[in-house]
Amino acid sequence: MNRIVSLIEGVAELAERIGSALSFVPPTLARIVVGWIFLTSGWGKLHNLANVTQYFTDRGLPMPAFQAVFASSNELICGGLLLLGLATRFAVVPLIITMIVALNTALRDQIQSVSSLYGLAEFLYICLLVWLGTNGAGPISIDALLSRVAARPQEDRGSFLERSTARALV
Repeated sequence: MNRIVSLIEGVAELAERIGSALSFVPPTLARIVVGWIFLTSGWGKLHNLANVTQYFTDRGLPMPAFQAVFASSNELICGGLLLLGLATRFAVVPLIITMIVALNTALRDQIQSVSSLYGLAEFLYICLLVWLGTNGAGPISIDALLSRVAARPQEDRGSFLERSTARALV
């Protein structure tokens, strides 16, 4: 019996170590996938504004031309920020709002219950964006790099040129 308990504890400890070592994967994947989706969607919409404007007009949205440019630019810029992992916690907010508007306008006919909401990609995007907003971009991001630089003592933060010059003189 002790051997089985020891084996289970050993496997659990191994799983925990592997999970800790790979903890960078979920935020990185979520950020890259969702960022790429929004970046490419925004790019496509900006290059097809007449159709987007007409779609918004057909849906009865106020100021459809403005909304088309705004939503498309929002997706492109914030998607790019997510892809880079830059200002992630701020970039998710306009994207969440955009997805809520999409659910309330373009997809309203498809939502009969909470379970039908769960089947929509836009709701999944909201969930991932909320997770990224609360947990951050992860360790492989510009946000993390800037955080590490900001955490260093002031005297260690010399410019690249100053550090390079100092090394060259030594």
